[in-house]
This record gives sequence, C-alpha cells and structure tokens, in this order.
Amino acid sequence: MTDTFTHDSREPTQRDRPRSRTKSNGDATRIGADVGGTFTDVALSVDDRLVTAKVPTTDDQHVGVLEGIDKACDRAGIDPGEIDGFAHAMTVSVNALLERGGAETALVTTEGFRDVLEIGRQDRPDLYDLEAEKPEPLVPRDRRFEVDERTTAEGVERPVDAAEVRDIAATLRERDVEAVAVSLLHAYADPENERVVAETLREELEVPVSASHEVLAEFREFERTSTTAVDAYVRPAIDSYVGRLVDEAADAGIPAPRIMQANGGIADPETVREHAVTTTLSGPAAGVVGAAATVNGDDVAGLVTFDMGGTSSDVSLVRDGRAERTTDAEIDGLPIRTPMVDVNTVGAGGGSIAWVDSGGALRVGPESSGARPGPACYGRGGTRPTVTDANVVLGYIGPETALGGEMTLDVEAAHEALERLADEAGLEGALEAARGVYRVANATMTRTIRSVTVERGHDPREFALVAFGGAGPMHAAALADSLSVDRVVVPRPGGVLSAFGLLAADESYDAARTVGVALEEADPADLEAVYDDLVGDVLADASDPDAARVERAADCRYAGQSFELTVPVDDEFDAAAVADRFHDAHERTYGYAMDESIAVVTLRATATVPGSEPTIRHEGGGDARIGTREAHFPDADTREATVYDRDRLAAGASVAGPAILEQAESTTVVPPTWAGEILADGTLVMTRTEEDEQ
Repeated sequence: MTDTFTHDSREPTQRDRPRSRTKSNGDATRIGADVGGTFTDVALSVDDRLVTAKVPTTDDQHVGVLEGIDKACDRAGIDPGEIDGFAHAMTVSVNALLERGGAETALVTTEGFRDVLEIGRQDRPDLYDLEAEKPEPLVPRDRRFEVDERTTAEGVERPVDAAEVRDIAATLRERDVEAVAVSLLHAYADPENERVVAETLREELEVPVSASHEVLAEFREFERTSTTAVDAYVRPAIDSYVGRLVDEAADAGIPAPRIMQANGGIADPETVREHAVTTTLSGPAAGVVGAAATVNGDDVAGLVTFDMGGTSSDVSLVRDGRAERTTDAEIDGLPIRTPMVDVNTVGAGGGSIAWVDSGGALRVGPESSGARPGPACYGRGGTRPTVTDANVVLGYIGPETALGGEMTLDVEAAHEALERLADEAGLEGALEAARGVYRVANATMTRTIRSVTVERGHDPREFALVAFGGAGPMHAAALADSLSVDRVVVPRPGGVLSAFGLLAADESYDAARTVGVALEEADPADLEAVYDDLVGDVLADASDPDAARVERAADCRYAGQSFELTVPVDDEFDAAAVADRFHDAHERTYGYAMDESIAVVTLRATATVPGSEPTIRHEGGGDARIGTREAHFPDADTREATVYDRDRLAAGASVAGPAILEQAESTTVVPPTWAGEILADGTLVMTRTEEDEQ
C-alpha cells in the first residue's frame, strides 16, 4: 500500500511521516468502531494489546466515532495516523427505517402492480386484533409509477418504451424525488426490461436508482419490491454518512473504513454505498462475529449470544463456529431478504424505561432514555426510572463506578426515580421496584432466547450463553438460571465486543438468483452457468479475489411447499448430493423427510476473504480486590458481594459468588450460586455451583 503525502508549511508530525506497511495482518494496528443507540464503542488492537473506549453516541454518528477513535488512540499512546485498518458498524440505515427518516423515494413498476407494497401478504400483525394495521409503505401511492411492459418467468413478452420512462423521469424531477426503486414483474428471471428502465432513469436523474435485479434477483414479488424500496430509501443517508466518514478519516490520516454488513462480513465503502440495504443490523452482526471469535464452543452444541446495550438486547446463535444466517427478516414490519446474521432484537436495554400500564402492571421498554438525558443516575437531567437505575439500587453498579471509564453516577437520583415508580406501582419502596424492574427485564430477554432455541428445536441447556454489551454481563447469570444453562462466558472485551468483532471479521459478499426448476429435471450445465455468473459477481467485489473462499448453496423445497431450506452445493453440481442434504436438513428442522419431488428454487454464492483475529495479551496482576458492597440477588437475601477490578485478575484466577467484576465498559455480576474462572486470554467463564455457600 502506498502512502500519499500532502505538502504544506506545517512542521512534519508523526501523522505526516511514512509508516511501515509490512506488518502481518495479525500484528497491524487496527481499530473497530461500533455505533449503538446509547454509546459508541471502540476497540483498538496495537502490538499485542487491546485498548478500548466508549463515548456517548452523537446525533451525527461520525462525530462520536472519531471522538472514540481519538480517545482510544490517546489511551494507547499512538497517533490516529498510525492506524493500519479501520472497520465500522453503524445504525444509520436501521435508524432511517425505524424513524421513517429516509429519502423521498419513488417506485417504478409494471403496469397494474403499483400497489404491491400496500397489499403485501395475506397475513395480519395480530390475528385477533380488529384494529391492527400494517406498517405504512415507504413509498406512498402518489410516488408509485407504472410502465407498460411485460416479462414472464420465461422472458420478455413486451419490451419497455424508453420514451415512457423519460416522461416518468421528468415527473420525478419536478417532484424533487431523492431516490428511485425499480421493481418490474419477473425481473429476477429476465432483467432486460428492468435494466432499460434503470439505465434510462440514471441518465435522466441525478439521484440514486436501485433496481431489483441488482438488489435481490429472487422471486416473491412483494419481498423483492420491499427490499429494493428499502435500499433506495436508505441509500442517500448511507451515501452521505459514509462519504463524510471517509473524508474525515482521511483528514485524520486514518484509512477508509471497511463497513460491517448485516451478513457478518465487512466490505469497502463504495460497495455499501451502492448496496445500502446490506448495512441494516450491522452492529448486532458485529457482536455475534466477536462472540464467535473469542469463545471456544467445541464442547457445547453452540453458543447463545446475548448482547444487552443501552437501548435494546440482541440474541443470536452460533453453531459450528459460525453465526446462524437468514434471508427472512423484517425491520419495523418491512421485509428485507438480503442475507444477514439471524439476530432477534427486543426493546430491553440498560436505558429502557420502566413504567406502569393501565392495569397496574410493571413494564419495561421498549422506550429508551437514550444517551441524553439517559438514565436518572447519569445526572444529565433524566428523571424516569430505567434498568440501569434499577441495577444501581440493587448494588450491581456502585456509587464509585465510572461508566465508560469516566461517567460518574448520581446514586441518589436513581433511588428517587425508583421511589416514584414504587409509588405508582404500589410497591414498598425503591428496592422492591428495582427487583421488579430487574425481574421483568429478565423475563423479556428470556423469552427472546427461547425464541431462537426452544422454538427452533434447540435445547438451551446444551449451549453456552455468551454475554456482552455494557449491561449483558449483569443479567447473564440470572437468565442462565431461568434457562437451566450451566455456563456463562463473558469475553474480556465484553463491554465493546461488537467493536472487537469488527477487528476479527472476514470480508464477505453474497449473490443469488432464482431458477425454479425440479431437481430431477435440472440440467447441471444450466445451473453451472448461473453459478459462474454468481461467483463472478461476488469475486468482482472482493478486495483480493485470489484469497477469497467461494461457497455455493441452493434453496430447495419439496414440491408444493411454500418455503425453502438452504443446503451447500459442491464445486460441481451433484443432484444426488443436493437431494440427500435437503432430506437431512428437512428432517433436522421439521422432524421428518418426504419421498417427494424436490425443487431447486434459488442458487447462491458467497465469497469470503478471511480476516485475521488480533493477538491479544492478558496479564492481570496486582491486587484485584477493590472492596465489598451490599447487593441484592433475585433468589437470595441481601449479601455482601466482593468487588474486583476485572482487568487485574490474572489468568487462572477464580472468583466465588457473590461477586461483582468491574471494567471501564461493563460490569459482571456473579450471583451466590455461581463461580468464575479467568482464562488465558482474559475471558471469564462462570459455572453454576452446587449450592449457595453462605
């Protein structure tokens, strides 16, 4: 890599001097920055050290990102210009969807199909709710336009008239439309007409145009159109944000960021600017990647990852060392069918507000206090009680605790907020209210964990629970108790594990195309031709095609079924092998296999350029014991808990509950019936003891 230097009148600084780029990838100075709803987390790998930082998330996210980078570099004693690699996860696209703050988007579709976004599927958000309403479409009806064309699954029957498209472009220009989605009928099978429409609009307009055959070349018209509309809707925001971040990073001498995608892989800025929909849920995906990279799960069926931040909690599964993925996801009721890490999110985080409903029941979330004003204990003007305030009252977070390494707490404000909640809920006092908030929040998160384990045929007792996020390790053992899970793992960078996951992430790209053919009738040569195109597409995006590992897969189903299962495909298409794998997958998923014809619905290709996990040294040492404080546990009396500085606990150290382990970015609670051990890399493994040793 060649450095570019700018000559000016300044004295040369460390940032201006040439830097060696001959380090191995594992030894390179790399930084990851993950933007959350409340905090922005940063992990810096320099030499064999891991330096972390946490700063409040800013309205313009790139400001907080650069502040976090400066903070981490200052702690490490390096200049930002010494960074060799920069990876980033953000919430720009998902915020635009949740807040309906995206671009003024238009939709161009086949004549007679302008209402597909509104019609959707014949299901209801709540079957028995007579007043249930579907989410408003991202594109209102007056911005949906039709073209006179017709393509079937067999090909183009009626070509599109480019003059008609130019007339539509003139109307869009008059209405100051900011983005356009193009989704024509059966464009996944033959994109010729859609290509003409998209290219004509790009020639006539100066706004981004998203075409369905480029975004999602798969069947199911509603989902394809919805995904394309989402891409167009968030694309200007992503383009603007990534562009600003790239420029600001360059000014600081930092390499351009590689952006985490929802599929768990990073990509270069230009790729995500052109495929904005791939950035949805990038932050949660980074956390799952971090969990898979830091935890050895060889002796368990897999890992349940539990990421509890300030705004929400994210739950996912890791099996065989890889995060579970899905192509069937929704955000705020909007179907998105791009490959992504299968993450279930619930509105229960440290900043989730506790309240009493009209029936007098105590509730927690989904409304959050955010970073400002934040929980009452932040001392920034917040007065409403939150989960974090409850943890303060319970003694899990002490008066001397500095959140994020520097934010002091207003313990009195937390007690006052919980007292008011107790009065409203008819409880005895702040402590009783705090116990209730903790119990309700845990019940919400337990249900979410059951949804990705029990409801999918997995026994959670066979998994290890990996807890991270600023608040996750405080709740993890209580959740494990309710699920009968015997092992809880808290990685050393648990408070910023999503940022750490960015350092360990592979580069990854996906492509797919619907073919819709019976397996016994499929011509392997035809399928190989499609695979050649897909593999060419993903390798074209890879930074180093020669280093890329390519995997092929196929979505299959029995004849007459409505949904598919994805199975791997060898380098040469073998129908018998595909059939055997599909039968096995169907039996694992549903408990049975059938002697029916198999349909090959969609072919998929993924290119992965392996990353390099940073080498992190953990030493510990010194007196880790800080003192004791009174803490209140769900199934025990009030106890005197030993408080430790976790970073000082050396490898091999053991901790018996009740104990509290403090770090700058997170706090871990070890209940009376649990014990912990520090591994060589600083990971804490908690296991259930036979009984309370009091």
